[in-house]
Amino acid sequence: MRKIRTVNIREAKAHLSLLVEQAAKGESFVIAKAGKPLVRVTSLNTPVAGQVRRLGFMAGRILIPDDFDRMGRTEIERLLGTDIP
Repeated sequence: MRKIRTVNIREAKAHLSLLVEQAAKGESFVIAKAGKPLVRVTSLNTPVAGQVRRLGFMAGRILIPDDFDRMGRTEIERLLGTDIP
């Protein structure tokens, strides 16, 4: 696991454009004041550690046929030599 870079507020002010570019490329960093971490700056596309992916994230982007659960049924029954309930 990579260690996240910590910068103090003064450094963040002086190099904000560069730090934001790096964060946008996936290199998150923490801004600290007097050694105390205050905020994390990260790309909006970077997944948060432990983030659970939601079902339905592809809703409207793919189409599932109405007979999806029956597709290939005849072939499967033939291969198994039995009817599927």
